[in-house]
Amino acid sequence: MAANHHSASEHTSKRPHVHEGPKNHYLSFLLSIVLTVLAFVVVYAEIGKTFTILFILLLGIIQAVFQLAFWMHMKDRGHTYAITGITFGFIIALTGVAAVVYWIWW
Repeated sequence: MAANHHSASEHTSKRPHVHEGPKNHYLSFLLSIVLTVLAFVVVYAEIGKTFTILFILLLGIIQAVFQLAFWMHMKDRGHTYAITGITFGFIIALTGVAAVVYWIWW
């Protein structure tokens, strides 16, 4: 008869998963809707073209951060490699876009 022996440190080393409940999901969903409505308001208000483009880009970045933090759980521990990969991917994409913009307009 084989006994299953585990040390006490094996059982206490794992952190229990704490479920935060739907409150954060509701808040994130509401903020996403507010950001989307703000984008439509800026477009329909016929403000300057440059301001509209920059404002919508800013809203998109904010919404992407909310999506990653709340829906993809990137704010939790253990996502160091994913966050590092996303950061480097963003830097490479931003560099590529900046190079194309520079090449086309200057």
